[in-house]
Amino acid sequence: MGSRHGLLRETAGGRTLNRTHIKTEAVKTPSAQPLLERILKSLDEDKAEEIATIDLAGRSSLCDAIVVANGRSQRHVAAIAEHLARRLKDAGYGTCHVEGLPQGDWVLVDAGDVIAHIFRPEVRAYYDIEGLWSVEGTPEGATGGASEAAAV
Repeated sequence: MGSRHGLLRETAGGRTLNRTHIKTEAVKTPSAQPLLERILKSLDEDKAEEIATIDLAGRSSLCDAIVVANGRSQRHVAAIAEHLARRLKDAGYGTCHVEGLPQGDWVLVDAGDVIAHIFRPEVRAYYDIEGLWSVEGTPEGATGGASEAAAV
């Protein structure tokens, strides 16, 4: 994770993980870093795809970081979110606020200092969360709608 942001390919358990890391080491709140690491581990275990971490420390009072990931289907998105909420509760982080679970297109898991957004790929491309926060280096397949519009 030496670079500020960019695509990182890792191999775990015989599969290649594509992650976009965006200043994850810059998350300043001490309680946010272990939470962020636990969320990333849970997403990896559930085979979430195109995982991106956006550092918001000092940029927003909403949270210190946002994690964005894809699931392959509505059922996969819902399962990733349910497992994440359960794992965080079991680890002592309390009950997370979860939105969008019944639909399974975009599920938000609010863990306090870190908010996770789990999308189906086409829904993620449409809402372009990375572009909303003006983040460079969006994952392959994600559109740069907001940043492209600003360039015109």
